[in-house]
Amino acid sequence: QVQLVESGGGLVQPGGSLRLSCVASTSIFSSIPMGWYRQAPGKEREWVGFISTTYDTTYAGSVKGRFTISRDNAKNTVWLQMNTLKPEDTAVYYCNIMPGSRWYNRDYWGQGTQVTVSS
Repeated sequence: QVQLVESGGGLVQPGGSLRLSCVASTSIFSSIPMGWYRQAPGKEREWVGFISTTYDTTYAGSVKGRFTISRDNAKNTVWLQMNTLKPEDTAVYYCNIMPGSRWYNRDYWGQGTQVTVSS
């Protein structure tokens, strides 16, 4: 089981920015496509974006143009840069291996990190 640790969440005003980090405990991180997800209270978990093993990225329409995903394989880390934050971005944010990967486990999620966008 690959361990995933998210961090960097907090309270931010609308229009502000946050940068979330995800550290994975695996020796083959460079071979794993990674995604970001979020879950707001009372709602289903939502896919936010994805970064491939070759650094290609794809985003949900709700965050496209505002969020950016990056990775550093030497650090086993994926980041989610969030700009122009809106109250509707408030959620617990998670990283995870993408379902298409052989390493994906649908029953495992890290603790996540809380992002609250409010005045």
